[in-house]
Amino acid sequence: MDSIQHIIIDHTLARIGDAQFADYLCHAYCYEGFCTFERNGRQFRFEAGDCLIIARRGDLVKNLQESVDFRVDVIYVTQKFIEMSTPQSNYGMRGQLSLFQNPIMRLDAEQQERCQLNFEAVKRRLKQTGHLFRHDALMNAVECMIIDFFDFHAHLYPADKISSQQHQLMEEFMAMLERGDFRQNRDISYYADKLCVTPKYLSEVCKKVSGLPAAFWITRYTALDISRLLRDRSLSFTDICDMFNFSSPAHFSRYVQTNLGAKPSDFRE
Repeated sequence: MDSIQHIIIDHTLARIGDAQFADYLCHAYCYEGFCTFERNGRQFRFEAGDCLIIARRGDLVKNLQESVDFRVDVIYVTQKFIEMSTPQSNYGMRGQLSLFQNPIMRLDAEQQERCQLNFEAVKRRLKQTGHLFRHDALMNAVECMIIDFFDFHAHLYPADKISSQQHQLMEEFMAMLERGDFRQNRDISYYADKLCVTPKYLSEVCKKVSGLPAAFWITRYTALDISRLLRDRSLSFTDICDMFNFSSPAHFSRYVQTNLGAKPSDFRE
């Protein structure tokens, strides 16, 4: 692996869930072969000509299998560096949310060429250790890569323009989920009240920006966190039930079965 503090280059996805990448976004381009993996309860196939973007939480990628001829370039970039390099556009929010559902973009021939050139540019700048403005050059290379990702995504998933106010509301809602408010509050009215809007409006904005209503994101964040904690054998089911303020272990068990498709005990077999 080649790396600096904010960017790491790799040639396999096998390390995507490693602790060292906890605050990195994974960007990958497949040249040959394929790999399969599970994420968010779904099965994915990443193959030649595809671009893959996973925003942090690589530990949620499960059962990853690479074919013998799998050839891939992987660029890990910290959240901080991404924020510095991202162009002033609110498109990133919608792209990030839809990539949460499907992290793979299937590119046409022209897009594949652009993606390969962008990856090569980042790798080339990374090696230019004597460049007096290397940090700025890297930011420029990463920004070009992100702009093309926006373009790829916008062609694959065209949608109405999102206002800056709606973008800001969605960002604030997601920030509340990111900080873990869902552990104690899973009612949309809680979030709407904190954001000074009605539950209906919040859900409408979420639907427009991400394609999915607010309730989906609350449930998704809750289910993923519970799934992770259930695999931690140092925590009892009662501990986790209390963390999420469920009224009873029975209620907790029903929630897990409904939203994760299994009993809590199934995660420890």
